[in-house]
Amino acid sequence: MAITYRGEKFAGYNVPKRTAKHPKKSHAVLAKEGDKIRLIRFGEQGAKTAGKPKQGESSKMKKKRASFKARHAKNIRKGKMSAAYWADKVKW
Repeated sequence: MAITYRGEKFAGYNVPKRTAKHPKKSHAVLAKEGDKIRLIRFGEQGAKTAGKPKQGESSKMKKKRASFKARHAKNIRKGKMSAAYWADKVKW
């Protein structure tokens, strides 16, 4: 079920995708909560994020991940309609 929204194709609602051609943001998602639909762009293009926790991960990356989650905790709790939620889920 492909969805076209503002000339951009998405695999479905709440399914993030890479946006390699966007000048500033690395990902986009067509978020849907109830009847509300919103295009959310998130993540810095070219940023080195911690990604998913890996075995043998450096302490620097563990601290980087913890700092992001602490700094954005209030916005992450807002849910699917916030960029912080998607950045936490996809990039951190």
